[in-house]
Amino acid sequence: MRSRYCAFVRRDEAYLLRTWHPRTRPARVEFDPGMRWTGLEILGTGEGSAFHSAGTVTFRASYAGGSLQERSRFERVDGAWVYVDGEFLE
Repeated sequence: MRSRYCAFVRRDEAYLLRTWHPRTRPARVEFDPGMRWTGLEILGTGEGSAFHSAGTVTFRASYAGGSLQERSRFERVDGAWVYVDGEFLE
């Protein structure tokens, strides 16, 4: 999760696509040119240990002017964790 946040901060589309599950990966990642990310706080995790094939990360990402919360789902593909999808939380 932290590495994907950093990729959003740096607008590293190649890394984001590489770490996105092939089943749900978009053709492109669109970045908001006015977005300035200012911090990441991990609020919780579910499963996702070396013994699991899936897990979740709940986080708050702050940006200039606000924040968003999401519960992201990850799955292991060929030994690597990849982002599947997320649910925005209030």
